[in-house]
Amino acid sequence: MRTTKEGRPMHVVVLGGGPVGLTAAMLLAREGHRVTLLDKDPDGPGVDAEHAWDQWRRSGVNQFRHPHLVLPGAYHLLSQELPEAITELRALGARSHNMLDGAYDLPTIGGRKPGDERFDTLAARRPVLEQGLGNAAVHAGVTVRRETPVTGFLTEATPASGVLHITGVLTAQGEEIHADLVVDALGRNSPASKMLTDVGAPAPKYDKHETGFLAYSRYFRSADGSYPDQAAWPLEHHSSLGITTVPGDAGTWAVALFVSAKDRAMRALSDPEVWQRVAALYPGMAHWASYGEPITGVLAMSGMESRHRRFVIDNKPVATGLLSIGDAWATTNPTFGYGITMGMAHALLLRDVLRETGFDDREKLALRFDEITDDTLGRTQQASAAWDLHRLEQIDLEIAAIPYVEGVVYRTDDPEWHLRQALEAAKLQDPDVLRAYSDVGSGLSSPEEALARPGVLDRAMDIGGGATGYPQPGPSRVELLTAIGAR
Repeated sequence: MRTTKEGRPMHVVVLGGGPVGLTAAMLLAREGHRVTLLDKDPDGPGVDAEHAWDQWRRSGVNQFRHPHLVLPGAYHLLSQELPEAITELRALGARSHNMLDGAYDLPTIGGRKPGDERFDTLAARRPVLEQGLGNAAVHAGVTVRRETPVTGFLTEATPASGVLHITGVLTAQGEEIHADLVVDALGRNSPASKMLTDVGAPAPKYDKHETGFLAYSRYFRSADGSYPDQAAWPLEHHSSLGITTVPGDAGTWAVALFVSAKDRAMRALSDPEVWQRVAALYPGMAHWASYGEPITGVLAMSGMESRHRRFVIDNKPVATGLLSIGDAWATTNPTFGYGITMGMAHALLLRDVLRETGFDDREKLALRFDEITDDTLGRTQQASAAWDLHRLEQIDLEIAAIPYVEGVVYRTDDPEWHLRQALEAAKLQDPDVLRAYSDVGSGLSSPEEALARPGVLDRAMDIGGGATGYPQPGPSRVELLTAIGAR
């Protein structure tokens, strides 16, 4: 435990009470730091999973009731670092499942193998996930303060380094809360950039794609607590549309459809009857939308453009005393479910960098955290952003081709796109390719590590090299438009 010159524990203020902020707060509290977590929304009901789902409203989190997935990478992080959080989640009904359960019966895969337990994880709706993590944070000694919006930063009057130093935050109630470090976990719409410029700091460098995806999701529940058979892989890409299945707690699950924000015909998916007709078109996933009864209408989500904030410019921090993690730093396409897992990994990186550098050398801390973030999570974020652009261009081509020709092929010289297409086509045809693909998709391994395994890349290219279509059966765009009623 590091202390100040006066002998008191270092005080860290974490902004944001979502899964990433709660994880960071618990990790830092276990280091012996005094941690205060501030969130502008009211607390959850704290009774059980159904009260969390039915009664908790988080106006500050647009995606609060949308499907979320704790990938195995996040599950194993919590199991190793914060086992009390796993205990709380299980007590609320979070459900165990394995990412490959739907693939083991395929003759090309050949059943479960030793080591496949690494693909285990927990399924829970986001309100339940936050309730469990929040309970664990309180037990870990975090001071959790809800209904405490932050409106600005406190700063050092005359920073000796010439770089503005953040010394705490100002709340909407006018309270000054001083801190040795402020951690921004306020998500993709974090106001930290504006709050920095308001106190005279340079604006962080901000990269944002001009367009992105829309999600249309729906939750279901079975009367007896059972679940539909797991899909061979929980995400499929098709002409104009992606579809994913997300298991939840207490006999619930969700199905989400992802479309281009520019594809106006797909906005009809906000109609539950249209949504049901379209979901029924995908043989690998349709049973998830017909098994059980819907417990929500169609939940629409926008604002899913890729974003990246850089807080070090020309090797100089825009400010010290503030570090941003998770979506407050950069976002990935929610289609792949990386957000919570990457954010928790980012919180762990923060813990490790603080162990390495301490609090005293402000610029060293800011520069080292930026460096290690860019070298690890930055690669995943950049790859996700590049995939987004290709996928949106692919959909643009499919939109433009109607009514002239069906089955158009998107072409690019980017070898990364072709590798992704080959892996998509090969993953359910070879057990080793599937596990390498799953290690990356589960947040357990980098692509470089997974594809370096003997024979994996060669088999993936032998099976899927040159793939140009969609490997799973599904409707053409013409059939999709017909089901929507746009033709």
